[in-house]
Amino acid sequence: MSRIGLMPIPVPSGVQISQDGDVLTVKGPKGSLTRTLHPAIDVKVEDGAIVCSRPSNSKEHRSLNGLVRSLVNNMVVGVTQGYEKRLNIIGVGYRADLQGGVLALQVGYSHIVNVEPMPGIEFEVGQDTNTRMPFIIVRGIDKETVGQQSAEIRGVKPPEPYKYVDIAKTYGKGIRYHGEIVRRK
Repeated sequence: MSRIGLMPIPVPSGVQISQDGDVLTVKGPKGSLTRTLHPAIDVKVEDGAIVCSRPSNSKEHRSLNGLVRSLVNNMVVGVTQGYEKRLNIIGVGYRADLQGGVLALQVGYSHIVNVEPMPGIEFEVGQDTNTRMPFIIVRGIDKETVGQQSAEIRGVKPPEPYKYVDIAKTYGKGIRYHGEIVRRK
């Protein structure tokens, strides 16, 4: 049985927590996040830590306790450190450019695919010094938004498992997460 929901969340210095009913707001050096939490779970700030407590030991309340605790922890980490995901672009002639904050992808289509950033998201484009393969870094303070934006970019040209790419010495021409392994079919 997981006991994540019972663990207190330490509040770093420079982070302010405010609560209005079920709405929790976390402000830190990188920005501010607001989220409506489930009303069954009680969230309190005690002795420099956030504690999530459940009303009973039922299966539903235990799972909600772990969920709410994870969401609040992600908010605290987001406003202090932030989140980022790296995507690698593998393929001959595939590249990415930033044009005024908009990501322009050239990934084998007859046209350039433009990806607008979601609110609170910024892109960084670079090239790996060892393999000379382009990469994209998606940054933000909200873990959920960073993951969603990364999934949308990957969805433009997901890695395909059939052709071998000699330059990258790997299978899966397309856009993939850093460290993702594409199984050959």
